[in-house]
Amino acid sequence: MQTSKFILLFSIISLGLHVSCTADDDLIDDQDTGQEQEVGTPVETNSPNSNFQPAFEGQTRIGSVTTETPFEATVISSDLTAPWGITNLPDGRLLITQKAGQMRIATTSGELSEAITGLPPVNPAGQGGLLGLCVDPDFGNNRMVYWVFSEQTSGGNLTAVAKGRLADNESTIENPTVIYRANPADNSNAHYGGRILFDATGNLVVSTGERAWPATRALAQSVSTGLGKIVRITTDGQPAPGNPTFEESGALPELYSYGHRNPQGLAFHPTTGDLWLSEFGPRGGDEVNLITPGANYGWPVITYGIDYSGEIMGDGIQQQEGMEQPVYYWDPVISPSGITFYSGNRIPEWENNLFIGALSGTHIARLVIDSDNKVVGEERLLVGESQRFRDVIQGLDNALYAITDAGRLYKIDRQ
Repeated sequence: MQTSKFILLFSIISLGLHVSCTADDDLIDDQDTGQEQEVGTPVETNSPNSNFQPAFEGQTRIGSVTTETPFEATVISSDLTAPWGITNLPDGRLLITQKAGQMRIATTSGELSEAITGLPPVNPAGQGGLLGLCVDPDFGNNRMVYWVFSEQTSGGNLTAVAKGRLADNESTIENPTVIYRANPADNSNAHYGGRILFDATGNLVVSTGERAWPATRALAQSVSTGLGKIVRITTDGQPAPGNPTFEESGALPELYSYGHRNPQGLAFHPTTGDLWLSEFGPRGGDEVNLITPGANYGWPVITYGIDYSGEIMGDGIQQQEGMEQPVYYWDPVISPSGITFYSGNRIPEWENNLFIGALSGTHIARLVIDSDNKVVGEERLLVGESQRFRDVIQGLDNALYAITDAGRLYKIDRQ
């Protein structure tokens, strides 16, 4: 077992904090703890890839905060193989997907099950594989599991959603069934999206990517395709009741929002119930978005990133009427993957903060978000671990659990 301990100072900042905040003695009142907190300089010190200007103060490079409560991050297992998604089982154990197509169960002390069999084959090439997962709210009775994967079809690869019953002996998935496919298929092996959650109405919310190529990239703006979208479906894969309607001819009834690039993080705010999303930008322009049903999030028309070649994307604009602005963005990128809100009682100053697994950033980003849905502070946790953090959740014991591409499972909790 390997342990890394982090004892840091916590600070939170107020409304109206400027992007360029550099004062070490700026103070605000934290609404959760009632304590006056200190604000530092922004955690991002590298030069941006572009000279684009944010739409509002605090949209990027917000001032730094640090955690006051002593906590530790413990590697409880190093034996996973390219884990991608993690979720809680009702008994407190963790169900984890591995990219090549297996599921594993982990205890909170790091003991791993054998690989769970019976899943449909995945195409693990590139960014594909067995991706996000969730369990049925009534899992204690029906033992149903839902997951996203890259499916190879005669027309190419696509983002698919499947369900199946975890056998009583936990060795296999029974009666696996594909319930939804984000068409059209394409030969690309990138930008699948891949997160899945149950909402408060018992329906599934799923993120899909736009598959990366310029031809498919444009389909993120088409409401007649399943690419670059958030879709909301029933547990049978049908459009969920109450979805927004779109004026365009041929609009798919399962669509919830559109104009996304490669969204790999979904989480509901623990008090407001709002849906939040993280998504990869190109070179710069990684985003955190607050999802409004029916809204257009702009990709690839507006972005704070540039192409990998260094050329501007499209017309090089960052704002357009009818397209939503990100709540927050990073330039240069951190490659944000899985996200979770903290609602535990182990580390009080983390209450309602958003935690984001960063891949190229090799850290977990902590964002402090105020009651007006503005980011007012950023902290980078576990930087010294040099890990690509793929997903992070809050366990039933109120600790955070994170998985990395290198196969580590971390427990992050109060000392």
